[in-house]
Order: sequence, then structure tokens, then C-alpha cells
Amino acid sequence: MNKVYFVGAGPGDPKLITVRGKELVETADLILYAGSLVPKEMLVWAKPEAVLQDTSGMTLEEIIDSIKKGWERNKLVVRLHTGEPSLYGATYEQFNALDELNIPYEVVPGVTAAFLCASRLKKELTVPEKTQTVIFTRVKGRTPVPENEDLEVLSKIGASMAIYLSVSKISEVAKTLSQHYGPEAPIVVGYRLGWPGEIVIEGTVKDIGEKVRKAGISKHAIILVGPCLEKESASSTRSRLYSKDFSHGYRKSGS
Repeated sequence: MNKVYFVGAGPGDPKLITVRGKELVETADLILYAGSLVPKEMLVWAKPEAVLQDTSGMTLEEIIDSIKKGWERNKLVVRLHTGEPSLYGATYEQFNALDELNIPYEVVPGVTAAFLCASRLKKELTVPEKTQTVIFTRVKGRTPVPENEDLEVLSKIGASMAIYLSVSKISEVAKTLSQHYGPEAPIVVGYRLGWPGEIVIEGTVKDIGEKVRKAGISKHAIILVGPCLEKESASSTRSRLYSKDFSHGYRKSGS
């Protein structure tokens, strides 16, 4: 049965797309991609006869109509999304539209910017006894957020937090975070991670706003904050998993 594929392209580095995602790009007859976000290097994998359609200037209705026409012609259609389709990908509305048209589809996950940022820092987002929760969120802009998910409310938890689509309001973000993480808490802003010229800015909640402004960053950035970034976290705690006095199904304690 022919179906449409939503493929997570990852944060920018073409090598970070999944093997499954690359295979679909290579065999697709029609590829719809956001030209402002998806690296052109990924499109060189497309076969010569494939139709490449930049959706950055299209409406939802136009995108769905293009997908529908391709599917009806029994073409292999790939909707290539930046990052991970389930996070801030505006995919839900596309899924709903295809459901209404009874067009089958599959979603292929991708690497999200928060994970690439953590890897650049060589940090674990979930550190034993420090933080076991990761919050993915954004601040309100032209798209509102539910009141109970306001940044001030979520900050009270004190967990690791990945803040998307919010660097243009870095001063507002820092002011809110300062109330619960403290002004000296470490914070990181990763700009266009995986792209040529990526920038990783490390600072404190108190000074990150000025550092970001000096770098001229106002979009395409992820913000990480939380106990996971504290330098002493890795040295002061360790997982029980590899402890010699911890037994599990594959190893007895003391072995």
C-alpha cells in the first residue's frame, strides 16, 4: 500500500539523518521540504527525476493538495521536516488533514536540536539524584502557550529544560529562569547546530542575554538550562547501574 512519509531531517548536519530517512529521500518521487530549514545537502541524495518542492512559501492547504496529488498518482511522497517531526514541527495539522482524506502515512523520527546541543556539551540531561526530568517548551509569542505551561510555572520544577523558539526573548526568558534556577545557574544557547558556522554560547542566567545580543542571535537557537549543566553534577553522583554492589538481570552484585 502506497503511503506518505514524514521524515525528520535532524537539526542541520546531513549525517545526522537516520538511515531510514536517507533511504526514503533517495527513493522518493516527490519531496516537500522547508527551504529555510532543511539543508540543501540532503536534497542531492534525491534521484534525478524526483520533484523537489520548497514549502516555505506555501499554505497548509497547498501543501496537502500537493501531497494528495502525488499520492493519488502512486508516487512515493516524502515530507522532509527539520529536526524531530513530533516537536514544534506543525505536523499535527498535516496528520489531521491526511486522516480526513484517508491517505495513509508514516512518521520517521529525527534528531532534535536539544540532543545535539547536549552532545556538543558532552552532558547528560538526566543526572542521577540531580535531575531525572527533561522539559521541552517554548515561551509565548504569536503562538500562545497554555497558562499552566507558562515558563514561570515550569521553572518551579527545577528540572533540565530545553527551550525552543524563544531566543528572540532571551532577556525575558533569563529574568523568569532567574527566579527559580538563580542568576548564577549555567545556561547554554546553541545557534544553528549542525550547520556551518554553528555557535554554542555558555554563560549564566545573569549574563546570557548580553552574550546572545553581542553574537547577534535572534532565531534558530535552542536554550538549555538546569542542574544537568552544573560542573559538579557528573563528579558528585553516579548511576547505580554500573555499581559493583548493584544486582540486575545480567550481573550479580560483587561481580
